[in-house]
Amino acid sequence: MIIKAAVTTLLLLIIHTADAGTYCYRCVSTHPGCSTPFNWYWHTGQWCPEEDDICVKITERKGPIEVITRDCLSAVKPFRTDIPADRYEGCRFASKDVKLAHYVNNSIAELDIRRDHFDETTWCFCYFDWWCNSGFSNIPSKFLVGTIFMLVKYLLH
Repeated sequence: MIIKAAVTTLLLLIIHTADAGTYCYRCVSTHPGCSTPFNWYWHTGQWCPEEDDICVKITERKGPIEVITRDCLSAVKPFRTDIPADRYEGCRFASKDVKLAHYVNNSIAELDIRRDHFDETTWCFCYFDWWCNSGFSNIPSKFLVGTIFMLVKYLLH
């Protein structure tokens, strides 16, 4: 009886925290395990600061060089001006900011104040599932669904 009450309380806490916010991976491909074969064992997800936040995966390419950034949208909004206007589920190319660094007279080419170093920038948005910005694998969320299913099955028997 006590075990069933504890399991029920744990299940209610999981369901309550699921509505509290978004849980996303937050890393850059220079970190170990954060590049193209994403290794979710190395990176635990983190809560996003805003309640109605969206997970993003930003892929920037120039020739063979690829930089992948996984984060919450509210964390990259202050310094990225190439966020697409359409932020629904899926991937799309970055928008162009024609006024970026227009009034800056800077002769240091390494600063990249116009953000035109990368040839191709793709933004992928997801908000229907936790840890959804890992790429193509949603193993942790399947693990969570499986755990909840097993707890419900245990409560019913």
